[in-house]
Amino acid sequence: MSTDKKADTAEKVKDWSGGDGLIPGRDVLGPIFLMLATPCFSIIFFHVCANMEGNFVAFGRLVLERGNLITVLKEIWPDPWDLSVWRIILSFMGFNLFLMKAVPGKKMYGTVTPKGNTPVYNANGVACYIINVVTLMALAHFEIFNPAVVYDKFGNILSSMNIFALAFCAMLLIKGYVAPSSTDSGTTGSIIHDFYWGMELYPRILDWDVKVFTNCRSGMMFWAIGILCYCYKNMELNGGRLQYGMASSVAIQMVYLSKFYYWEMGYMRSMDIQHDRAGYYICWGCLVWVPAVYTSQAFYLTANAPDISLETALAIFVAGTLCVWINYDSDHQRYIFRASKGNCRIWGRSPPQHIVAEYKTSSGEKRTSLLLVDGWWRISRHFHYVPEILASFFWSLSAL
Repeated sequence: MSTDKKADTAEKVKDWSGGDGLIPGRDVLGPIFLMLATPCFSIIFFHVCANMEGNFVAFGRLVLERGNLITVLKEIWPDPWDLSVWRIILSFMGFNLFLMKAVPGKKMYGTVTPKGNTPVYNANGVACYIINVVTLMALAHFEIFNPAVVYDKFGNILSSMNIFALAFCAMLLIKGYVAPSSTDSGTTGSIIHDFYWGMELYPRILDWDVKVFTNCRSGMMFWAIGILCYCYKNMELNGGRLQYGMASSVAIQMVYLSKFYYWEMGYMRSMDIQHDRAGYYICWGCLVWVPAVYTSQAFYLTANAPDISLETALAIFVAGTLCVWINYDSDHQRYIFRASKGNCRIWGRSPPQHIVAEYKTSSGEKRTSLLLVDGWWRISRHFHYVPEILASFFWSLSAL
């Protein structure tokens, strides 16, 4: 990234999420509440799926029986210091850090930041994704590693990852104060909010891009590898046979994840990446929330998959895959529209229908932005969420 490598830590930084909000002290009380609640919820979510057949009502009764939530949390919280678990976590992360540098890819550029910096990426996501999947299968085939262990130790993995994520975010906070990677950094004036929201927009450590690591090579990659590991456990529980309910769910998710890695550079140019700093909000979310919640359907189905017919499983798979394709196509329409600045053809129309929106920056400068209202985007604003939600419904369907 081209930068001065100086952060204005004396000046309070405001961005699109700035503002006092409706509740006084939101910038401190909100982050404190979320940072206390979300690690607990990740463990509760795991416990309910693993030990209570997904019944949150039963968990509520358990809390009432014990008298308070803290007592229950002490009882159910898995050991975070299992050395075998840390070997799995660090091996997985180390392998993907190696692939980020070792696997060749096209040099790609992100969106220019408000301070004039341009993030640079090595676009090797598809290759890294394939290598991860093939490596897991090879380790299982040659009996070097039993993937079912990931299911057996998943509670410990989440517990350990909560500790890792907190330490990682603390390191990013210190780095943001003393050695920011670019001028797109600075303090909000509150160390609590700085920890939660992050100090830097595009931090790099030893030239590794932090957001690519946490979002794409840790969180999303574990989603793919984790649900495949659950398949091995499902077969272990069913005499070597993968149940159709499990297979249809995991297959749709793997199609979705394959789409994600094919479109990875589009994701790295998305509004979320352009605006979310690297702090607890995004880094803990990718390191813990994604493994805990996004893999939960497959985790639950591992031991609770129904015996559905092959025809039913295929119908679910086809419907889910269609939704994934529509989600991709709608994102692709918006991407080519933005990349060509409106000079493209969408559904036979050139140029496509669009709106020229005017807005002012925080400095008062007037700018314009093109908004697509053609193709899939004629149906509704944020249309791409509709097929994405439907896809998640279909990969959850066999769990209902």
